[in-house]
Amino acid sequence: MFGTTNAYMALDAWVLANVVQLATDSFCRRFLTPAVDPCGRQFDQMTQAARSGQANIAEGCARGKTSRETEMKLLDVARASLAELNGDFTFWLMRANNIPWPRESEETKAVFSVVVERANYGNDWSHDSCEHILRQKAKFDHWLSDQNDVIVANAILILIARTINALNHLMERKIGEFKEAGGFTENLTKIRLEARDEKAAAEGAPKCPLCGKVMRKRLCRKGKNAGRAFWS
Repeated sequence: MFGTTNAYMALDAWVLANVVQLATDSFCRRFLTPAVDPCGRQFDQMTQAARSGQANIAEGCARGKTSRETEMKLLDVARASLAELNGDFTFWLMRANNIPWPRESEETKAVFSVVVERANYGNDWSHDSCEHILRQKAKFDHWLSDQNDVIVANAILILIARTINALNHLMERKIGEFKEAGGFTENLTKIRLEARDEKAAAEGAPKCPLCGKVMRKRLCRKGKNAGRAFWS
């Protein structure tokens, strides 16, 4: 299952990021009225930050096939977008003299305790992933569908925290995989250098007296010996 090109769809971080996006879109449509957001700018910023969270996880994991560096950069963009969204919801609360629920409050513990199921898709990942995301979101609807914007905002803040936590674990795992096996680009470079060494050895190139590796013929670019070949 995880060997498919859409393997990111099974990641907890991506599933939660989709729940955050759906919850944010609903929140903005319900509470960012023209009286509160006359130009619609806050609506755009919050919904785009939520979209960036899930979209960059998907793109980053897809790009990981060819570049670990690009993958990590995009995952970091996803994390930064979610942090930005966290700030928007925190400001929403403070603008009405409210603050986020304390970490040890019963409400916070209740939202954190909701278990998000691991993905288990069949052959139709596009269909199954959407069904899975909506099923996970429904577990939080007790808070997300509340008429009180303070309750909804607090619940989304906790969902954002859970998503960032899952994303942190994903990035740590990706770094571990890179340390173990490298990335696609890095391995291509390694293969190219090995092929070059094999060709040089076949052509009788001498070995380095210090490390024993096959030396390569290079051209001096500067100084009085510019243009002359030497072994390196």
